[in-house]
Formats: sequence, C-alpha cells, structure tokens
Amino acid sequence: MGSIEVVILGQRYTIKGDADEEYIRKLADFVDKKMKEVIEAAPNTSPLKASILAALNIADELHKADQSKVDLGSLEEKANVLSGLFD
Repeated sequence: MGSIEVVILGQRYTIKGDADEEYIRKLADFVDKKMKEVIEAAPNTSPLKASILAALNIADELHKADQSKVDLGSLEEKANVLSGLFD
C-alpha cells in the first residue's frame, strides 16, 4: 500500500491505497475542480459547505451516469426483442 500526496483546494492530503498513482491524482484533480466550481459560484462559501455541495454535484453526475446505463440496457434489450422478430 503506497501513499500519494495530492492538493485539493490548496490543502495537501496524503492518500494511502493500492490504486494506481495516476488514477488517484486524476480523482483528486476531479474533486479539486468540483470544489473550485462551487467556490467560484459562491465565493463566501466555507470549505465544509463547498465540500458538501461538491459531493452532491459528484453524486448527481454518478446517479445520472448510472441511470443512463440502465436506459441504454433497456434500449439494447428492446432492440434485441425487435431484431428477434425478423428472424
């Protein structure tokens, strides 16, 4: 298990884990970007509130992506049924 130092919203954090260093840095950069978007939209927001709002934004993106996968799976299933009608 290695440790990697990342910077999120100007603060240094040491992340320990088995994941690839590049992957962890990519995640940290993503979180940093989301935090900065919140701070830019509401400059007087405390770091704690910015963290919560960024987490909600990330959760929203994840939920929409999961829903999109479900929708695509349903579409694929319907296409298979229709294609079976032509056999």
